[in-house]
Amino acid sequence: QVQLTESGGGIVEPGASLRLSCEVSGLTFRNYHMAWFRQAPGEGREFVAVSARPGSGGNSYYADSVKGRFTISRDNTKKMVHLLMNDLKADDTAIYYCASSQAALSAIRQITMYRNWGQGTQVTVSS
Repeated sequence: QVQLTESGGGIVEPGASLRLSCEVSGLTFRNYHMAWFRQAPGEGREFVAVSARPGSGGNSYYADSVKGRFTISRDNTKKMVHLLMNDLKADDTAIYYCASSQAALSAIRQITMYRNWGQGTQVTVSS
């Protein structure tokens, strides 16, 4: 039984930082890409960041909107993935979801390639 559980969301002011965490169980963690997606009110779910599985190079990839501000990391021993979000903006307000995939690298940003999802954690950036 695969389970992904997010935590770390909250309400912060613009410019603040938050660190999200995702605990994973029920799968061979090292064999999966681990990604973060987000969904703002009234919007579709969009790609944020992904850490590729070690066998595919272990590189990180980001949406243009967060590149330079957000950092994704993973601990393959603890089976956890994190998203450090710096310089948060109002447009970052969304529910953030952790997800796993075994997609080819060419499709690693595509939401349709992700099969396992967490329940989401709310991030609100407001002044």
